[in-house]
Amino acid sequence: MSTEFWNARYREPGYAYGTEPNAFLASKADLLKPGMTALAVADGEGRNGVWLAGLGLDVLSVDASEVGLRKTRELAASRGVAIRTAQADLGRWAWPRGEFDVVVSIFAHFAPELRARLHQAMLAALKPGGLVILEAFTPEQLNYTSGGPRVPEMLYSVGMLRADFAAGEVLELTATRTELAEGNYHSGPAAVVRLVVRQP
Repeated sequence: MSTEFWNARYREPGYAYGTEPNAFLASKADLLKPGMTALAVADGEGRNGVWLAGLGLDVLSVDASEVGLRKTRELAASRGVAIRTAQADLGRWAWPRGEFDVVVSIFAHFAPELRARLHQAMLAALKPGGLVILEAFTPEQLNYTSGGPRVPEMLYSVGMLRADFAAGEVLELTATRTELAEGNYHSGPAAVVRLVVRQP
């Protein structure tokens, strides 16, 4: 999807995916400690990054959409938390290396020619012992109307993520069905893959 697509979506009234964190991410709150550094990848309007900041993490929220990032800063201000933002095309971004305790990737779907490289960049952005927490749609999502790309090549499988993150220590990797309640665009039954991987 183009930056123009996301800017148009985020210009709509309210928050496209709500203002509460992704449920899988929120279920990992016990892994997150105040003072940790976090990178929220393709963070949209900031629901996940702002939640992390509310836990006391030092968060960099990165997205291609300046409209989404403005709403991220507005959401952070409304919650009384600080967050850093960066506008970037993740395919061209100079990814940090060895800087973060956690990288969060929630429904960030990349074109096939970018996917493996960007997933490896997420792992490389971590300090030793750091974690990637990822949720994405699987090809089965094409059977549902609860969101995600309608392009099979942009959907992720367990095997694909195992290969992309082979340099890390996989702590959790499962495909499952869930019920999404994330604003107007992620609502209803969904087929997802969930990953937690540690940088050795």
